[in-house]
Amino acid sequence: MKPAPFDYAAPDSLAEALSLAAAHGSDGKLLAGGQSLIPAMNFRLLQPAILIDLNRITGLGGIERTASGGLRMGAMTRQAQVERDARVAQFAPLLAEAMPQIAHPQIRNRGTIGGSMVHADPAAELPVVAVALDAVFEVASQHGRRRIEAKAFFQSLFMVDVAPDEILAAIEFPAWPTNSGWAFVEVARRRGDYALAGVAAVVTLDGGGKCRHARLVYLNLGDGPVDAQVAAGLLQNESLTPDAIEAAANHAAAHEIDPTGNIHASADFQRHLARVLTRRALTTAAARATHFPS
Repeated sequence: MKPAPFDYAAPDSLAEALSLAAAHGSDGKLLAGGQSLIPAMNFRLLQPAILIDLNRITGLGGIERTASGGLRMGAMTRQAQVERDARVAQFAPLLAEAMPQIAHPQIRNRGTIGGSMVHADPAAELPVVAVALDAVFEVASQHGRRRIEAKAFFQSLFMVDVAPDEILAAIEFPAWPTNSGWAFVEVARRRGDYALAGVAAVVTLDGGGKCRHARLVYLNLGDGPVDAQVAAGLLQNESLTPDAIEAAANHAAAHEIDPTGNIHASADFQRHLARVLTRRALTTAAARATHFPS
């Protein structure tokens, strides 16, 4: 298949790109890495009137520390750069652990962190990590910029809080909390395939070794990142024993995820995977919080 006819623009500045986005609205599509957009156009699932290429714009890429100790990443930062940056491993270890599980190196060399976030595929790793880490998205338009918390940014299946005249400019990840552990685990039929199920876990321990805060966010088990708040809340003020972990895993799998099943896995099997992966993730995160307190 080949895409339907379209116009093409390659602006040199964010201001020019925002002007084009405002002029064309929903008739235009933004080109970042193109790893999802171009196949969709080739199959004519998307038929934009104009493609606005962001790749010539300087200032939309790169990684830097924030004043609060977190990380700020331009939306056009390549996934491979995020994967290899030592600051990501140090200050956002959950993100670092998830990056190698995204597709294949060839995809990550071209794909951007912002493009994956805006595409909001429910089977994608990056939206799940963003919710688990309470990332903040900075969206630009001709009227200025606004900041959106991750839990509000992802709205539904392939839908995010970005208007047709807006462009995602950056994502900020807060400072990594002390006494915290993490884990990102998923299961796919083959390495590089979309995961049948996956989970990001973060736990923070208090001075006595009990859980002060926990987060469980699932991929490909709902219309978007599934934040299992009740299951995570069961761990509050508890020691992360096998029984406590099992209770949280069972609750999330039975009550908070919403798997639909597919040709590779039934909904029941996805619930089974959620239980197993949650146990693994929480056990690993608890161990890391104990052995790497800062």
